[in-house]
Parts: sequence; structure tokens; C-alpha cells
Amino acid sequence: SCPVAHTERFGGTWLPVRYAEVAAIAHDTERYSSRGVIVSDNEPGPGPVGYAPPITSDPPFHAFARRLLLPPFAPKPVKELEPYTRAFCHQLADAIEAELATDPDGERVIDAAVRYAQEIPVRIIAHMLGVSESDGDLFRGFIHRIIEDPGANEAVAWEDTLDYFLDTQVALHRANPRSPDDGDLIDYLLSIDIDGEPLHPEHVRGTLGLLLIAGIDTTWSAIGASIWHLAQHPDDRARLRDEPEIMVFAIEEFLRAYAPVTMARKVAKDHDLAGCPLKEGDWLLLPFPAANRDPDAFDRADEVLIDRQQNRHGAFGLGIHRCLGSNLARMELTVAIEVWLERFGDFELADPASVRWSAGQIRGPRELPVRILR
Repeated sequence: SCPVAHTERFGGTWLPVRYAEVAAIAHDTERYSSRGVIVSDNEPGPGPVGYAPPITSDPPFHAFARRLLLPPFAPKPVKELEPYTRAFCHQLADAIEAELATDPDGERVIDAAVRYAQEIPVRIIAHMLGVSESDGDLFRGFIHRIIEDPGANEAVAWEDTLDYFLDTQVALHRANPRSPDDGDLIDYLLSIDIDGEPLHPEHVRGTLGLLLIAGIDTTWSAIGASIWHLAQHPDDRARLRDEPEIMVFAIEEFLRAYAPVTMARKVAKDHDLAGCPLKEGDWLLLPFPAANRDPDAFDRADEVLIDRQQNRHGAFGLGIHRCLGSNLARMELTVAIEVWLERFGDFELADPASVRWSAGQIRGPRELPVRILR
């Protein structure tokens, strides 16, 4: 009779799926703590700062940590990144076209996830952080260990960890300081303070890790899922080419229908949720993808309507932890789809069975072979 799914795994985990419940929980910071956002067998540290502020921070610290990051992700600086993003997407398309031209079998098949979607946010975040733009494979390794397989007993050398990478980058920036106006996000974080005190090194490291991981996996998943949809819907491809004015609605619909993110919370105090007995310390998942498909919240919820105009989806989360990088993600997704359709107007899935989706709390295609038809 309980409308909230439950498993005994990870010491007890709950899964509400209706939009109203997910939204209510996301706004409730008294009974649900954000100190743990990835379900695993590892117990997260204490609040209110958490290991990756501000996403793992609880009030009142959360407000301070979030406010610090708003300026670099505001609409104006993100808009200034658009030409760089568009040029890079065209570079990727050039490389794909060159590879297709030399395909000895003439199959014209390319992995749109590996060769396109997964490259874009890696480059943009690396550019923003001021780190090497050639570290894509390194970033993918971090994402696999942290997001897809958390808590695995995989032996990793210290030099191969995210913490080592970030500590090294911060040390390089400290040795070669630049003005925040001329620098990158690392320079920016090293220059700001809370109540006159510079950010603690663990705060800097945790926030950089958040920006790197959250800024990559979520966005490449959204780009890949959107291409996966368009590969199967030629009418939608045609509409976006012929009616570019609906692109803004299509992007929101792709975010709604293929929302990549499910966040976790730790239950902060015993209480009942829709008649289900939640205990302090239990894990709880906030499946925004499920909430976005709730027929009580969205008309024709299971249909992808690329001209849907009433679309208050929760793809970027809800409540105080709503994604502060939403402007950046929207820009990257929009530019990526515009360039893809411009350069590869007609395409299809090469083999639907060969599409491989990620595991864990971020869902998107990891392998997406498509056949370019023209």
C-alpha cells in the first residue's frame, strides 16, 4: 500500500516517483539533508558544508557557498562562451566528416556519444577551469568511479585520483596567480572569501570537483539522449530544420523527457512519507526523470512534444539545490544540437540494440552508433 518504492540496499533506500512528492522533498531541508547526494555503502561526512559545496551543503552554509558561484554562471558570461562552443562543435563535425570520407566500407557509422556529445562539455569545462583541454579520458575515468560505480573496491593510485588532479591544478594556479578578471574559475575561487576569510582548501577542491564532474556527465548525457531521440524521429528533425524558432521549446522538452539526473538525500529525522516510515540515516533518491513523466503534472507526459510550451520540468532539480549551471547546460545543449543538425541533417540509429546507457544516478547514452544518411 506504500506508494514509495523501497530497497534494503545501502542500509535502506527510498524512491518516490510522483512530481508532487519529489518537489516537496527537494524543498524540505529540515527532514532531508544534502550531505550525501550519491547513494553508496559509504557514509557521507557531516554537514553543513559537505564534500562538494554547495551541492552537498545544508542551510545556512549552502546559501553562502551557492552565492559565490552565481557570477561566473550568470547569463552574460555564459553567452560569451557560445562562440567558443559553436566553433568547437564544428571542429568535432569536421573530424567526423573526415573519418566518414575515409570509411573503407562506406557504412557512414559514427558513435555520436563518444565522438561528439561526450567531447563538448569536457572541452568547455576544461576551458572554464583553465586546465588542459586534452584530459578528456582522465575526466571520463573520474566520472566512472565517482558517478557510475561509487564505493567500488577498485585500487586507484593517488596520482590517478580526482583529488590529486585538483590539488595539482590549484598549486599551479597559486604559483602563477592571475587577476580574477583575467583568470579562470580556479583563479576565481582562490580570490573570493566568506566573511573576509579565503575559502578553505577542501572547499576549493570540493567545489572544483563538483564543477568538473557535474558539469560534464549531466550535459553530455542530455546531448546524447537528444541525438538518440532525433535519430528515431525524422519528423522532429525536419521541424527543427524548417522551424528554428521552436528550438527553444525542443531543448526544454528534451530536458524534461530525458532528464539525466537523479539526486540523493539522507533522511535527517524519522517521519512518514505518504504513509511510509522513513528513518534517520536512510537514503532517499529524488528521481527527477520520473517526476518529469508524471501524468498528474504534465499533459501527455510520455510523449515528446518538441513544441511543448508549458513545461515546468525538474531536469535541473528543484528547491535550493536547483542546478546553478543550468544556463551553461542549456547553451551547450542548444549549440550542440543546432550544429549537429546543420552538419548531419539526416541520420538514424545504426543498431538500436548497440546503444549502451550509463549506470548510476546520471543516465545518458555512453555508446550511440548512428548512420549518417546525408
